[in-house]
Amino acid sequence: MNKYSIKAFIEETAQDDSKNDFFQLEKPYMLELNLNNQTVMLKKGAMVAYDGNVKFVREGMLSKGIGNLLKKSISGEGTTMMKTSGTGKVYAADFAKKIRILYLENETINVNGNDILAHEETIKSDIKMMKSVAGIMGGGLFQVLLSGTGHIAITTHGDPLTLVVKPGQPVFTDPNATVAWSGNLTPTIKTDISLKTLVGRGSGESFQMMFEGDGWVIVQPYEETYGTAQ
Repeated sequence: MNKYSIKAFIEETAQDDSKNDFFQLEKPYMLELNLNNQTVMLKKGAMVAYDGNVKFVREGMLSKGIGNLLKKSISGEGTTMMKTSGTGKVYAADFAKKIRILYLENETINVNGNDILAHEETIKSDIKMMKSVAGIMGGGLFQVLLSGTGHIAITTHGDPLTLVVKPGQPVFTDPNATVAWSGNLTPTIKTDISLKTLVGRGSGESFQMMFEGDGWVIVQPYEETYGTAQ
């Protein structure tokens, strides 16, 4: 068979039916959700294909209470999720970003709101706005605290790097490159005007997130800019 034939292409790129976990990486940039009368919260616009009997319902802004309504209006609805339920396979992706599946066991993790792809319905989510950065960066900067037991899927531009935060040894990160951090850490914003002058770029490098304590922070090799979600 010619290696460039259509048949060869189909064989090379066809879905792998042997992978049937609830949350499954079909490809490094493609998440497969195998639903069996289950519900998953999926980032709005992330579904690229599905089969079976699956229903998608955009989560109402009031479904989480007035507090989250206010937070969503501030954050430009960057965390709008679709309630995805039924039985079948759902394929999801987000701008060719790499996908990582994590399983929380009664744990908490803070994730940049733009980097959440999906999570089980059992996982509680709470939007938190970093007020000191709001208005400085396009669309502001907001995080989502995910807690409980179940699967989540996060995305990164390129391969992520995890930095360990130790007492007395703070870690500083660029907000645009920061993806997630352990639930027990609360970053503060450090302003460094000299960096802005030296580097000669926008507001990014003049503001850093400072992590202190005992935990970890995930960064990506890319500075992501955040505009208001449509």
